[in-house]
Amino acid sequence: MKLAHLADLHLGFRQFDRQTPKGANQREVDVAEVFKRAVDDLLEQKPELIVVAGDLFHSVRPTNAAILYCFRQLQRLRTGLPHTPIVVVAGEHDTPRSTETGSILRLYEALGVEIAVEEARRIVFPMLDCAVLAVPQQALARADRPALRPEAGGPTRNVLVTHGVYGGLGEERGTVEYGGAELSRELLAPEKWDYIALGHYHTAQSVATNAWYSGSLEYLPPNPWGQLQDEAAQRTGATGKKERTGKGYLLVDLPGARVTFRPIAPARRHIDLPPIQAAGLNAKELDAQIAERVGAAKIDDQIVRLLVWDVDRAVARDLDHAAIRGYKARALNFQLDLRRPDIQRTRGTSGGAGARRQTLAETVQEFLGRRPLDAELNRETFVKLGVEYLETAARAEGETGGGSG
Repeated sequence: MKLAHLADLHLGFRQFDRQTPKGANQREVDVAEVFKRAVDDLLEQKPELIVVAGDLFHSVRPTNAAILYCFRQLQRLRTGLPHTPIVVVAGEHDTPRSTETGSILRLYEALGVEIAVEEARRIVFPMLDCAVLAVPQQALARADRPALRPEAGGPTRNVLVTHGVYGGLGEERGTVEYGGAELSRELLAPEKWDYIALGHYHTAQSVATNAWYSGSLEYLPPNPWGQLQDEAAQRTGATGKKERTGKGYLLVDLPGARVTFRPIAPARRHIDLPPIQAAGLNAKELDAQIAERVGAAKIDDQIVRLLVWDVDRAVARDLDHAAIRGYKARALNFQLDLRRPDIQRTRGTSGGAGARRQTLAETVQEFLGRRPLDAELNRETFVKLGVEYLETAARAEGETGGGSG
C-alpha cells in the first residue's frame, strides 16, 4: 500500500505587504500554489491513502478565498482518486479555542474526507486492510488523552496520524512553534505501528524509522532561515550529499515504511546571502560589501536575508539607505539584519570606574536589535516601534507622577 503524508499546509497564511494584481496577499497565493502543485503530484503518484497531519489552515477562521480554494483542491483529489481515502486531523492552528466556535474542517466531510477535530477517531478501511488512528491536537493535549495504540485483532496495517512536538526537535534554531502537544517515543510507541505521520515541525524529519514529520510545503514561521539550516544539516551518511532539501511531502510504502521524499517546487526562493563580518569597516566599505552580496544573487521577487555582524551604531546610521530601499523594492522581501558588536551590547554593565550606564531606551533598543525575528518582520521598524512604546509609557508615567505632587 502506498500512503501519502502531508502536514502544515497553513492555507490562508499572509506575509509582507506585496499584493497580486488581483489584490490578494502574494504570500497567501504562494502557499496556495504549492498546495496545488502537491495535488498535481499526488494525482500522478496515485497513493492509496492520503493523510494530512494537522494545520490545514493557518487560522481557525480562514478567509472565504482560502476555504474555497482548499475545497477545490480536495475535490480534485476526490475526483481524480475516487478510491483513495483522505484523513485530516486538526492542528493547533485550526483548532477552535471554544467548542462552541465549531471548525471549518467539517465542511470537507461533504467531499467524503475523514476529519478529526476534537476527539480521536479510529477509521477502518477494509479494502486497504488498514486502520488509521486520527488524533487531533486537542485530544492529545488533554489530561485524559487517548492511548496511542492499535486495537488488537484489527486490520493488518495500522497507521497513527497526529500533531505535536517531539522532544527537543527544533529548539536549537527556534524552528518549532510554541503551543504544540508534547510527544515522546514512549507515548508514540513506533514499534506498535506500521507508520506514524506527524505534523507541527516544518522540516521533513524522522524520529524513528517508521515515524516521520513530513514538514510544511512552504518556508513559514517560525524562523524559515533556521529551517534552511536544519535541512542543510541532514546528510546521507558517508556520501556527504544533502537529502530532503527543500519542501515537499512523503510517500510511504507499507509494510516496511519505505519513505520517499517528494519535493514540491516553491513559488519563490528564500535566499540567505553569505553573512558579512563588519568589524573595522566604515559605512562606505560596508555599503560596497552589501552591494557585492546582492549583486551576486538574483533577488528580484524573492525572499532575501543578509546578516551583518558587528555593525557599529554610527556605521549603521551612515549606510546608503537609498540603495537599501532599492534592494527592498526589487525583492518580495529584503531583510538587512544588522547585529551590534558585543562591546556595545555590554558597555557599562560591569560597573567599573568611568563606565557609562546604558539608558533604559538603549537597553531595549539593544535587545530588540539582536532578538531573532520571523522573516515577515522588518527589524528597523520593530526596534523603532519598541523604543517609541517605551518612550510613550515613560511620558505617561511622568505626567501621572507630576500630577500627584
